[in-house]
Amino acid sequence: MVAEVGAQEAGSGTVRIPRVRGFAEWPLGRASVSGPAKASPKEEGKALRERVPRRTHASLDADGSRPDAVTAVEESSRGRIPELTPIRIGRMAATPFAFLRGSAGLMAYDLARTPMTRIRAQICGDAHAANFGLYGDARGGLVIDLNDFDETVDGPWEWDLKRLAASLVLAGREAGADEDTCRAAAHDTVGAYRRTMRLLARLPALDAWNAIADEELVSHTDAHDLLGTLERVSEKARANTSGRFAARSTEPTQDGGRRFVDAPPVLRRVPDAEAATVAASLEQYLTTLSEDRLPLLARHAVHDVAFRVVGTGSVGMRSYVVLLLDHRGEALILQVKEARASALLPHLLTAGFDAPPVDHEGRRVVLGQKRMQVVSDILLGWTTVDGRPFQVRQFRNRKGSVDPAALSTDQLDDYARMTGALLARAHSHSADPRLVAGYCGKNEELDEAMATFAVAYADRTEADHAALVSAVRAGRVAAELGV
Repeated sequence: MVAEVGAQEAGSGTVRIPRVRGFAEWPLGRASVSGPAKASPKEEGKALRERVPRRTHASLDADGSRPDAVTAVEESSRGRIPELTPIRIGRMAATPFAFLRGSAGLMAYDLARTPMTRIRAQICGDAHAANFGLYGDARGGLVIDLNDFDETVDGPWEWDLKRLAASLVLAGREAGADEDTCRAAAHDTVGAYRRTMRLLARLPALDAWNAIADEELVSHTDAHDLLGTLERVSEKARANTSGRFAARSTEPTQDGGRRFVDAPPVLRRVPDAEAATVAASLEQYLTTLSEDRLPLLARHAVHDVAFRVVGTGSVGMRSYVVLLLDHRGEALILQVKEARASALLPHLLTAGFDAPPVDHEGRRVVLGQKRMQVVSDILLGWTTVDGRPFQVRQFRNRKGSVDPAALSTDQLDDYARMTGALLARAHSHSADPRLVAGYCGKNEELDEAMATFAVAYADRTEADHAALVSAVRAGRVAAELGV
């Protein structure tokens, strides 16, 4: 017998939560993998090994139709602000690791042609080693997690893990590590992912959801050699605030307020009409926040808006910083950043995944972030500026990051294990860890296969980077270096 015990409004319909009597299981969510449901998610995951053997994840096939690297970079620049394209090209041309950071779409092209279990999760879409970091929580503490979600989609978990593993090989090579060390970093990030999924699969669902608190990460991943680096990054992160940025990047005005100071090409003031349009869009942004956040923002007033270039893959997208001041003149800075369709989308379709329509790309980014992080920015929201979707978040919210390309040999391996565990934690919020753990298994077969893939993909990325550098030197594409 099933009795309806409650209702919750969700979208256009009403979701009723059933109370079940006489049934062993009554899952409330949809299945995470195509095909008929099995009695045990763990056994279902193990059965997937027959269809997609774990050793096949080592493969990286050549594809004659693959776009050359320069063409792919040019295509990914469509729709961006043209005068900023040389900055983006210059940043990608700096190193092979930097090239990988700016080419999520090109890697997705390659990943769409690799073996997949078809287990779906909310994935970052750009889970390279530099997209993990520290940021502030609502109570002034620091948390560490994935911190970039521009490409987030519902997709295959393997894509995130393979991108992370390949990025560690490239970061290690840039740091001067030998090939055994680089391969070991890729191997160990996959191993940490696999072991963390197994841990989460054994826990009660609620405990697994909140498992592996940040203070446990070092011991969980045996990352003790990284402790000193994390402490130094944490110290810097605590000082990396809106107030500090405002002190360096603004000046007082005659009416007692403040305004941004031009620092081209990274920061520039915008015309009054453009600034007014961005400021007006915050009214829509407020409707996307939880109501308990509104009194906080009501105690601030908008004083100025500027355009600021950010990131590597994001260069050329429209991105503003909005200066708000409270009654004491203390600054809160919001970033209003354009949200384009995920670069993974066409490649998901190529791989045979369905892609439900997205009503607002900023909403996609924000909800994807909240689905993956344990703790998210309390001021995350979205809006529309001149018909374009944007995400909104705090700027310089005590953020700090480890540069994986500057780590020593021992630290690189520790960092690899830590990021692998964090990625597993993030995926487990949307994919059943029992299912993923059942597929990954106890031995190192998956670790070995993905490490082989990672080394091969690092080699491919180095060739892509070399092609871009040659195109810059030949004058085919313009690049502004060192910006």
